[in-house]
Amino acid sequence: MTNAPIDDSQRRAARVVGFAYLLAMATAVLGFYIRGHLTVPGNVSATAQNIVAAERLFRIGIAADVMTFVVDIALITALYVVLKPVNRSLALLAAFWRLMETAVLLVATLNGFNVLRVLSGAEYLNAFEPNRLHALARLSLSAYGGAYSVGFVFLGLGSAVFSWLWFESHYIPRALAVLGVFSSLLLAACNFAFIVFPDFAGVVGPGYMAPMGVFEVTMGGWLLFVGIRTPTPPLEKSV
Repeated sequence: MTNAPIDDSQRRAARVVGFAYLLAMATAVLGFYIRGHLTVPGNVSATAQNIVAAERLFRIGIAADVMTFVVDIALITALYVVLKPVNRSLALLAAFWRLMETAVLLVATLNGFNVLRVLSGAEYLNAFEPNRLHALARLSLSAYGGAYSVGFVFLGLGSAVFSWLWFESHYIPRALAVLGVFSSLLLAACNFAFIVFPDFAGVVGPGYMAPMGVFEVTMGGWLLFVGIRTPTPPLEKSV
């Protein structure tokens, strides 16, 4: 066991992590809220009409998602800087898993532009009946669900490894790190189950994401306003 003192780059990166957690949470919630506000379950025509009537709002939702991914990349980089001294190999694995999540969800966001193209009223779309166009738009919106299930599996795995490194580091209260491990594994397990058993999503509901939300908001506030502390006992430095 060797002591690994916290350097200034780690402290700065920890503040970035705290700010990024809070900002990414805000933009992600905005994107989810806008899609949910415009979508009418079981009524493709009403959903299409809502999007056409509030196209700017729908575009703001897309922009909020893009902003979330931009912030996520900064978050992942800062997490790696803070936790690399604990175990470089695990920190790198967690970073790659989180980057995979970001890539999958960014591609999923492109479906939003498909929706806008289908509902644009362009002349070449006159070959399709309105009901078919509405159904195509709803199909593109539905693609978000499958993509988010895949992306959230990688999110949960990467976050679980990062949380384990927080636990090992003693940089933050270990109870908070335990919450991170639990909530991350719950997120990954539920979304993996949704891929195999899609009806399970209706049984679980959105409540399974609540522990992850509590963890990220609490972590954001802690790192932004308190920061990381010198580890005790001494931290083993891994190469």
